[in-house]
Amino acid sequence: MKRLLFTALLAALALPFAQAQEQHWQTTWSASPQRTWGKEVPLPVGVPAQLGNHTLRQIVKVSLGGQRLRIALSNAYGSQPVAVGGAAVALAGPAGRLGGPSRRLTFSGQPTAYIAPGAELLSDPLDLTVPALGELAVSLYLPQPTAIQSFHWDGKQRVYGGPGELLDAAQLPADGKMEARLFLADVLVQSPAPRSVVAVLGDSITDGRGASLDGNQRWPDLLAQRLAVRQVGVINAGISGARLLSDGMGQSGLVRFHRDVLGKPGVRAAIVMLGINDISWPGSTFAPNNPLVQYEDLIAGYRQLIAQAHLRGVRVVGATILPFERALSGSPIENYHAANKEALRERVNQWIRQSGEFDAVVDLDVRLRDPARPQRLLPAYDSGDHLHPGDAGNRAMAEGVDIDVLLQGLL
Repeated sequence: MKRLLFTALLAALALPFAQAQEQHWQTTWSASPQRTWGKEVPLPVGVPAQLGNHTLRQIVKVSLGGQRLRIALSNAYGSQPVAVGGAAVALAGPAGRLGGPSRRLTFSGQPTAYIAPGAELLSDPLDLTVPALGELAVSLYLPQPTAIQSFHWDGKQRVYGGPGELLDAAQLPADGKMEARLFLADVLVQSPAPRSVVAVLGDSITDGRGASLDGNQRWPDLLAQRLAVRQVGVINAGISGARLLSDGMGQSGLVRFHRDVLGKPGVRAAIVMLGINDISWPGSTFAPNNPLVQYEDLIAGYRQLIAQAHLRGVRVVGATILPFERALSGSPIENYHAANKEALRERVNQWIRQSGEFDAVVDLDVRLRDPARPQRLLPAYDSGDHLHPGDAGNRAMAEGVDIDVLLQGLL
């Protein structure tokens, strides 16, 4: 009798796990949360300090498709709960229009919810066929005065919306000049079989700072196009101003690696492209009194990411740091590049290439540099600020990834 009860207990405990395994959820789109800042960062936040009785519509281009979806909302840095008065999702049309019927989301069975300070809110599954590389319109209604303390600064996508509850409106106007991501952190899709996702951990170059607005021309977007035929997703874990070792316009790569990469459903491989801000910020307008970062500290930081990824069975690929001579010259940001910073960049790149500690290497430095002046970006790839690649540069980066090497052992 005891043996029968024990067997029944094991079966009961195993059932939820088996059901969860059968669901096969993957993250198909992501925007890493950041804390809004004040005078400590010499760049405008670009969003209101507060919104209330207001609808936001955000357009996202997914990588993987599926028959069901969920969204995740984040209040990672908020000091107060965020009231969600309603949320809806639809296939996106052009310029703030809906391209299909609006479908209301629920949260634990309810149409409204609160996002606790520091927490994430996951919607219930919604039956909606999402095509691979398709675009979704995610609408969110904020009924109460809501302080904007958590956001993603460099969304590279217009936000649509306005006063009142407009979740199902067929078209909404541009919401001022906002281009950030507000509260929207993830989109997940379900599939009948498990699929792999590649996460790209990076800074403004990965976040798409030099790419066209509303164009989905960031290099992870373009990499997703290449991987779609293999049923592999790509999520962008770039934050403008991000550093590997220290907080800046977001938490350090060491702090957020688990949240933004290892903790995302489906992630089997990560590309790490961090370090340029660790090298360039000291002595610049961003950190005028900080000494140059130490080579040994950067290498130790990379080794930590590699160890954490391997502990969870995630393949980790290192990307070399792009050249940045003359970066941000003529802008309010001074002293971004210097001879000692260049020497450190080249030394770090040599370690990334030759150490063998990453599972593979993507040599984006060689891919994008000017052969005549290797300390600079090739002019055809330069967005104009000598730091961020433009659309052509982003495409060159995506095309520079050896897909077979990236996915080795994953398919």
